[in-house]
Amino acid sequence: MSHIHIPDGVLPVWLWLAGWLLTIGAVALAARLSERTDARRKVPLLGVVSALMLVAMSSEIVPLAYHVNLAVLGGIILGPVLSIVAAFIVEVVLAMLGHGGVSVLGLNTVVIATEMVVGWGLFRLLVAVLGRKRVRPAAWTATVLTLALTTTMLVGVVWAGGAQAASRETGALDPSTLRFENPLAGGLFSAGLFSGGEPGGESEPQVENEPGGGSSLSVTRFAAVVYTLGPLGWLLEGLVTAWIVGYVSRVRPTLVFAGALADTARGVIPGDEAGGR
Repeated sequence: MSHIHIPDGVLPVWLWLAGWLLTIGAVALAARLSERTDARRKVPLLGVVSALMLVAMSSEIVPLAYHVNLAVLGGIILGPVLSIVAAFIVEVVLAMLGHGGVSVLGLNTVVIATEMVVGWGLFRLLVAVLGRKRVRPAAWTATVLTLALTTTMLVGVVWAGGAQAASRETGALDPSTLRFENPLAGGLFSAGLFSGGEPGGESEPQVENEPGGGSSLSVTRFAAVVYTLGPLGWLLEGLVTAWIVGYVSRVRPTLVFAGALADTARGVIPGDEAGGR
């Protein structure tokens, strides 16, 4: 996934400060745009989607060392304006639980908000091209392409932060050979809101090439590990997103095709209409 699990004091000040400035500007813009619509009616939906993303980001597919996030799904349902707010809410909670430092909260918000907004845009474009009957392929494709983009953003942040930021859980992947060793040794799935999302948490010292644990890597090797493990996670998350979007499109179609802040003409609020099968 594209969440940045870097503690405070690692990234240079200019980098994390730029993330905070971008986040403040984006949240302020989203707040201003939401005033033009009846956004208050969508606060419960915003809370539900944010909670779903929070739980997903705290869960890990252990053999891949991949954290699901469902950000593209959240973007499709909330639309671009509320997505920025949701990304900030989720990242504040995750920072308080130790999933990365407070200083990188801004960068994390920028990355996840980008993931939600780009995912929403790609999905809308693909639906326009493929048609509403192909909503699942559209959701899957949008998810995979968006995760590839935001993962590249993550690698860019690590590159800008230097080698001290290039430390990562590698699951069953041996970072020195890029080969999988006994993929079920550490279990299949784990969840931990209070562990930094990783076995043992982020406070434990990381050992060079420790099997199944965190590895201190060069930036080049970090990128190689990310692009080896990442695509497998993208495909799986794409399938989950496609299934959920397909279901929601049948029972609450305008929530998927119009967005949470769509026009509420004739008293019909997006997501409240009866769906058809």
